Amino acid sequence: MRIKRAVNAVKKRRKILKLAKGYFGSKSKLYRVARQAVMKSLTYSYVGRKAKKRDFRKLWIARINAGCRMNGLSYSKFMHGLDLLGLNLNRKVLSDMAINDAQGFTALCEQVKAKLA
Repeated sequence: MRIKRAVNAVKKRRKILKLAKGYFGSKSKLYRVARQAVMKSLTYSYVGRKAKKRDFRKLWIARINAGCRMNGLSYSKFMHGLDLLGLNLNRKVLSDMAINDAQGFTALCEQVKAKLA
């Protein structure tokens, strides 16, 4: 008895065309073109997930640096001071603190300055 692939082949194509939904022109209609577009898109999304982590870290560092400069410190000296104090706060928390809790961040900067002096 021979094996017929029709159902599986259609399923495979339908899956790709579903992923290509919303693409322009033949990229969403024709299987071969859609497959290429979907493969490229999945590559971009994988790379994007890695880049997002880098982008957020850059943003957090820029915000912390701005907060530090307002209190007369550089970012690197501030982070070194936190290390000397033994405070293990991550950059996301420090960034949020610099924006939403200016008084607390200023107090932290004063502690760092005292430790560095």
